[in-house]
Amino acid sequence: MPYITNTDMRLEVISIQHLWAGYDHEPVLENINLSVKELDFIGLIGPNGSGKTTLFKVLLGLLAPMQGEVRIMGMSVKKGRRYLGYVPQTVEFDRAFPINVWDVVLLGRLGKRQLLQPYTAKDKECVAEALRSVEMLHLRDRSISELSGGQRKRVYIARALATEPKILLLDEPMAGVDPHVETHIYELLKHLNERITILMISHDIGAIASCVKTVGCLNRRLYYHGEKQITPEMLQMVYQCPVDLIAHGIPHRVFPRHLTEEINR
Repeated sequence: MPYITNTDMRLEVISIQHLWAGYDHEPVLENINLSVKELDFIGLIGPNGSGKTTLFKVLLGLLAPMQGEVRIMGMSVKKGRRYLGYVPQTVEFDRAFPINVWDVVLLGRLGKRQLLQPYTAKDKECVAEALRSVEMLHLRDRSISELSGGQRKRVYIARALATEPKILLLDEPMAGVDPHVETHIYELLKHLNERITILMISHDIGAIASCVKTVGCLNRRLYYHGEKQITPEMLQMVYQCPVDLIAHGIPHRVFPRHLTEEINR
């Protein structure tokens, strides 16, 4: 069962302690420590190849740690990963394949039933609710190939929600989505965060700042203090070059109330 820390009465839904992970005996993640609490909305930023997707693979049980311990809802990854909903960065599909929105989201119920068992009334209810939550139920019969990029992204979020997750993992959710659609999806994520914990990874600092509650920097090592503000030193360690931080609210300027005095000079 998940447990409660001494300093925060919220349940700890993910615990990562001294995690090392990588490929072919070469570590990509080094000594990662992270505690994710119930209804957190954490954004992890970092450059391409920094280990963000590798971290998700570990949480999903697709990659075994080299060292360290990972617990999900107080359980091992093998048992706890059933509480995770995952939205990948890209989804490859055959545009000629005749599958509609409803059936794509219904795939999220596969893990909830026995092999060859027909879908139940509960499965259909969960799919309908998932589509309703992303405002796509009215397009349930539309072919997935006929949707815009933003609409497909909503469908893939609905597919993850159909698994009835406690935690939603989002890998670059705005990849291939235009800025106008980004705003609507971020509003959707804020709404979902009222009942679901969200962990989102991105390389786009400006985009991720618009809706998360706290932000961390990841590039092999994790720099996270449970706050939304990031110091220039943290970014320089992650991006290996000087990074300017400017006040949020002006186009392309992120992270409020940071370096205010320097900005005003």
